[in-house]
Amino acid sequence: MMSITFHQAVFYFFSAIIVIFSILTVTSKRILRAATFLLFVLLGTAAFYFILNYAFMGALQITLYAGGIVVLIIFSILLTSHVGERFEPIGWGKMIASALVSLIGAGFTLYVLLNADFIPTQAPLPDASVKNIGTALLSYERNGFVLPFEVVSLLLLAAIVGAIVIARKEPHDTENPNNE
Repeated sequence: MMSITFHQAVFYFFSAIIVIFSILTVTSKRILRAATFLLFVLLGTAAFYFILNYAFMGALQITLYAGGIVVLIIFSILLTSHVGERFEPIGWGKMIASALVSLIGAGFTLYVLLNADFIPTQAPLPDASVKNIGTALLSYERNGFVLPFEVVSLLLLAAIVGAIVIARKEPHDTENPNNE
């Protein structure tokens, strides 16, 4: 019989939290609840960073994503729609198509993970001082992070605009479908 260590139990616990709340996020019919479930997913992801002893990344995950982005999304929802508003029911065609795309994506991910040769590097670890981290964050040279941060900022902007468009969706005019 195989025994589970404490670290494995903590890993499985946070994995279950992330999976459960991810499913609740995408299946919730209320947009405010979906945003709240997303908060728990992001906090579970931060817990993984802390388990891996990446305290800086864990703190950044909590501060930037769980603290900033989710609060911004929740404020956007509260300012643009009614809190109790429900999503429209999804048709079977869209459900089947999304399930098929999800299965294809999961299969591709498993294929890549199982066929990849993960070879540990022999390169020495870089100095992780605050000065070097700050220089890397502000650098656009090799191993700099300015370009990835700009790409992520555009992605987050698109996500926020998408959340606002979804939240502000107005009911269709049933009396005059051609808007004449």
